Amino acid sequence: MEDEKIIELYNARNEFAITETERKFGKMLFAIAMNILSNKEDSEETVNDTYGKAWNSIPPQVPNSLGAWLGRITRNLSITRWRMNKAQKRSGMEIMLSELEECIPSAADTESESESGEITAAINRWLGSLKKEERLLFVRRYWYGDSVADLAKKANILPKKLSSKMFRLRKSLKDSLEKEGISL
Repeated sequence: MEDEKIIELYNARNEFAITETERKFGKMLFAIAMNILSNKEDSEETVNDTYGKAWNSIPPQVPNSLGAWLGRITRNLSITRWRMNKAQKRSGMEIMLSELEECIPSAADTESESESGEITAAINRWLGSLKKEERLLFVRRYWYGDSVADLAKKANILPKKLSSKMFRLRKSLKDSLEKEGISL
């Protein structure tokens, strides 16, 4: 079913909207949650929370890209749940965040929402300057939370080589942000 039809179901308050959302996006949303939480039960619960949030948000919201919008909700809910579970041993999410902390300013360093928007725009410009393969690897790693081992397998390269590539990409991002006057 097309995204527009699913959104129409939400607008009509038809519960079939959730069934169609799960059918079309369920695996992707579960993968996002699982990559962050590393726990099946928490991931399933987070995806269900995503469906509830979508139900309560549409209407009035009308997302341009339903999949991206749902993915962002799942990611944000997963990060919130991860923070609540943070007392556990070092997880995949903690590793990803530690990899990025040298090239992305923390929320505590950000003075305002507009500055945060400037950072987002600068990151988007940097992503746009990358080759498609590099952009996909970066987004799969740091947005979707794919592990280095999984990414290496998908890209058909050795994990050690991919780790080096990701290091160079993070350095490139850091340099790009510094050139744009964004202090880290």
